[in-house]
Amino acid sequence: MKNHKISLIHHSIYTLILMVLLFSASAKAQIQKVEPPFWYAGMKNPELQIMFYGKNIAQYEASVSNNVVIKNVEKTENPNYLFVTIDTQNLKASELVFSFKTKNKVAFTQKYSLKERRANSADRKSYDASDMIYLIMPDRFANGNPKNDSDPSLTEKGNRQDPSGRHGGDIEGIIKNLDYISSLGATTIWSTPLCEDNDKQHSYHTYGQSDVYKIDPRYGTNDDYARLSAEMHKKNMKLVMDYVTNHWGITHWMMKDIPTKTWFNQFENFTQTHHRREVITDIHASKIDQEVCVDGWFVPSMPDLNLRNPLVAKYLTQNAIWWIEFANLDGFRVDTYNYSDATAMANWAKSITTEYPNFNIVGEIWMHNQANLAYWQKDSKIGAIENYNSNLPSVMDFTLQSQVVSAFSESEGTWDNGMIKFYNNFAMDYLYPNTNNILVFAENHDTDRMNDKFKYDFPKYKLAMTLLATVRGIPQLYYGSEIGMGGDKSKGDADIRQDFPGGWAGDKNNALTAAGRTPEQAKYFDFTSKLFNWRKSNEAVHFGKMTHYIPENNNYVYFRYTDTKTVMVVFNNNATAQTIKTNRFKENIKNFKSGKDVLTGKTFDLSTEITLEPKSAVVLELE
Repeated sequence: MKNHKISLIHHSIYTLILMVLLFSASAKAQIQKVEPPFWYAGMKNPELQIMFYGKNIAQYEASVSNNVVIKNVEKTENPNYLFVTIDTQNLKASELVFSFKTKNKVAFTQKYSLKERRANSADRKSYDASDMIYLIMPDRFANGNPKNDSDPSLTEKGNRQDPSGRHGGDIEGIIKNLDYISSLGATTIWSTPLCEDNDKQHSYHTYGQSDVYKIDPRYGTNDDYARLSAEMHKKNMKLVMDYVTNHWGITHWMMKDIPTKTWFNQFENFTQTHHRREVITDIHASKIDQEVCVDGWFVPSMPDLNLRNPLVAKYLTQNAIWWIEFANLDGFRVDTYNYSDATAMANWAKSITTEYPNFNIVGEIWMHNQANLAYWQKDSKIGAIENYNSNLPSVMDFTLQSQVVSAFSESEGTWDNGMIKFYNNFAMDYLYPNTNNILVFAENHDTDRMNDKFKYDFPKYKLAMTLLATVRGIPQLYYGSEIGMGGDKSKGDADIRQDFPGGWAGDKNNALTAAGRTPEQAKYFDFTSKLFNWRKSNEAVHFGKMTHYIPENNNYVYFRYTDTKTVMVVFNNNATAQTIKTNRFKENIKNFKSGKDVLTGKTFDLSTEITLEPKSAVVLELE
């Protein structure tokens, strides 16, 4: 009998232990995701919305340690989500514990960290007109770690033989080539998105993100991204994240279990945006046209986010801020900026720039009308007509980009051809509230490749780069252009996103080193490097004023100047040499006698006339 009792006791203890273990395992599995995964103490906005995700988690009552105030708990029609908003005012870096109760008993707990911010985090300096931005598609730039070309958790595997496949470029490849990028004269890197994209194919561009808190393992880890930022800062370089507010990918984990039916914009039948963004500001536009523009999906594989839903808006705002703090970012470029609800985007931009007053954000406003572009820049008087302020500091100058190839390919100037296109573009600058904070570029990962359109005519490339380096705004260069890379967009996007030669072990041509470049590549690189390294230290082309003169005979002259420095830029866009009389430019030449070309070192006498070779430009520092 005694042994039987002992046996029963042992059985009861075993059962109790088993129940505890099972309960612990169940509790541990109860929460599958917490986003943001951690936060930072001392933020200007003390409200933090934490999303807890787990099976039937909404049935529990949440509380938190350290006398932290829960300001709001929101449930949706999906019981697997719980949105808990806490007040972090005056909280120091600490470990919080959330308790989840049912019937007044704690079912499970979840630790949550508030971390210390970097010193002066809120006052971080961003990119501006003193910078030159180098745009990289990471999958196509350099493969620094071949071991991560594929990942067992992700569908698409590495296949460099497929032009539209994953080629293996990664964060490590960027880190290993920072000296190359810096030697080019670039001070800032804008990389197309690096967060996880689990699309079955064509995932290399990474705009269809499946987890916005996680770097795609085929690029590296979150810590690798933070290390990239740290290594860049050691070299006085800046890192810009490509952020996407308009859409995620069809394989995003939330698409399998949508938090609420209004998290994504959905129509009764699949509806794609018509891309006619003029309807957003069109006072005559129909409501259905505006709705389809903003709420329609970009493509079938990219669900459209509904930023009018406060939960979504807060989620995206906090995600953006989390990346700024975690990776110590220096700025954003925002994809498809005006495809989202205008008011929600204004609030998103305002929330970020309130936390970081010096933080620059440039929006992709792919429109070819200055009024349409200017509408979207912060404090625009065009936007004010409709009582709208985007709070977006910078826009991309697509009007200028659309003229570069055509203007420099027109060797005979007419009333509306040739260099007059640039004059007309800058003549509209009065529409912009801040002309210094406009991104100027000749191409990017979505456009025609300049060198291909120029038919690899080096003098035309030099003209285009000279323009970008000396006009108002922030110049951006697309990877590979500086070694003469091209690509034909009509053959598909993969052709304008080719691998950088030398970025992969075994490449026969290594253009990442001076010794590995062909003479043709060296010609492009040396010119570009000299031009943009000069630009680094010339304040007149950073923030100086601009005076330009109506082009004559397809020649264009403008000045960039401050009180102490004057730069004169002269373009000859003709197929023959041109002699240009200088008397017309006395307003800006003033008492200067000569100008030294920053590229050749040649000194030009400005007293009467200067002569330029065919299809050439000079950048003169006046003396």
